[in-house]
Order: sequence, then C-alpha cells, then structure tokens
Amino acid sequence: MNTTFGAVVTAETSLREMSVHPLRRKFALMKRFVVTDRSMEPTLIDGQGLIAIRSTSFRRGQLRVVQHPEQPNFWIVKRLGDRVDQHRWMLTADNTNTGQDSRHFGAVDVSDSWLVVVKIPLRWM
Repeated sequence: MNTTFGAVVTAETSLREMSVHPLRRKFALMKRFVVTDRSMEPTLIDGQGLIAIRSTSFRRGQLRVVQHPEQPNFWIVKRLGDRVDQHRWMLTADNTNTGQDSRHFGAVDVSDSWLVVVKIPLRWM
C-alpha cells in the first residue's frame, strides 16, 4: 500500500451497518477506520483505530477522514486548517516530515468527510 500520501485509513465497515436493514447501509452515521502510516504522529499512531461520524459542523483543528483528492478510493486523515470557501479547507499533517497535506495537493472538499470522535488506543486493536 502506498503510504506517501499521509495517514491513510482503511475501512468500509460501518458500525451502524451491523444493526440496520441492508437497504439502509449506504446511510451509515458512523464508521471505523485504521491508521496505516505515520503522518499524524504523535496524535495518531500506525495501527490505531478511529471511530468517525458524519458531521456538517466544521472547525479549524478537527481531525477529519476524507477521500484523497488525487486518489478517490484512498482515505486520509488530516487536521482541518484554514477555510478556503464554503466546503473547501486546507488539510494539515501533524508530522510534516513523513506525510503529504494541502501543501502538496491544495484545498480539499470536506463536505463528505467524517469527523473523528474516538481514538482507539493501539493496545485495544
């Protein structure tokens, strides 16, 4: 897996999906993710789990899971930086030595992003 694009997260299993009717699966309100690189260290560690929810309330500094702007099937987790317009924000990596962020790919549409609400300790994974 290519890890040069920042804290990559992998998931498609929604925690909500496990308890709802199959026709409603695409409307999941919660998803789990796993960090697969080091671009968000020390905040997030490789192998650490995340639980994220849908939220339309955006604030600078929030951890958000978004689709990579250059690779649509590739999820990344970054911190919201400066707001560019209504839905586009600059994304920042906590560890700028190992990951890419908006300095490399520009502002990103975060309207379909996931807000990280729980960071699962690595020892529980």
